[in-house]
Amino acid sequence: DTPEGWTRTYTVEETINLLKTGEVTELSLDHDLGKDQEGKDLADGYEVLNWLEEQVVVNKFVPPSEIYIHSANAAAWPKMKSAIEQINKRHLRNI
Repeated sequence: DTPEGWTRTYTVEETINLLKTGEVTELSLDHDLGKDQEGKDLADGYEVLNWLEEQVVVNKFVPPSEIYIHSANAAAWPKMKSAIEQINKRHLRNI
């Protein structure tokens, strides 16, 4: 269930478009976003973090102040946590 006050997105594109508004203050990401109609894996939450890091570095984009991971994918979790740490470090360099 989507917590009260949060906006739920279902795809990487929806999430990125919401981030582009600059109004997202907290972000919670899952890694596995399911499969398309052909059974292929959809782009995952890690791709959102890659986009976000690039925007912070290239465009000095201000990331959400809080980024959480709510994924049960044990293999992806450390990779996502590391990406969040890099985003925060790079943002601090921009300040």
